[in-house]
Amino acid sequence: MRALAFADYQTLRKDAEVIEADFFGDKVLRLEDGNFMKLFRRKRLISSAVFFPYAQRFSDNALELKKRGVRCPDILATYRVATIARDVVHYQPLPGQTLRQVIADPHQFNDPQWLQAFGAFVANLHNLGIYFRSLHLGNVVVTPENELGLIDIADMRTLRGPLRKNMCLRNFQHMRRYRNDHEWLLQDQGVHFFNSYSAHSAHEWDRSILAEKLAL
Repeated sequence: MRALAFADYQTLRKDAEVIEADFFGDKVLRLEDGNFMKLFRRKRLISSAVFFPYAQRFSDNALELKKRGVRCPDILATYRVATIARDVVHYQPLPGQTLRQVIADPHQFNDPQWLQAFGAFVANLHNLGIYFRSLHLGNVVVTPENELGLIDIADMRTLRGPLRKNMCLRNFQHMRRYRNDHEWLLQDQGVHFFNSYSAHSAHEWDRSILAEKLAL
């Protein structure tokens, strides 16, 4: 991560489209060249972000995902813009649509192939030791090659071996926070997702245990 002068930051973000913002300012920008910048604000005076900035975590996680064969954004640079107290990751987005956008089409919503693909994808993440805390359909991208990948990857943990069963179950609970995502997973009592996840998982599963966590 390198220091970026405010004037250089303004030049870089000139004519950018604001994709996401809050009361404190811009959070995600789409630049003129189609690349993105994500800005991170330190929320507390005493925070791990002082020593391990979220922009750097985003960058490090992208590198780790690529090592493990998971599609994700390509990092161009990370910056610290002291004048506005922001850390910034500059990246090339992963092309495609989010899975949430894909299943917004009623025909795709009812197509079991996506449930099966998502089940296999989540199982592969868990097998690879990837605990993605922000696991929901808005952070899973369907690429033009119909591969699945991850975006918004700052909040992630990786292990050397497959996730333990309790970590897999805990990861499922994140998906329950989003009603439409949850309804999609629950189609046909969750059979398509569950069978695909189980078939690709490094663990053997009792369906009732997964059903309890997903409230199937």
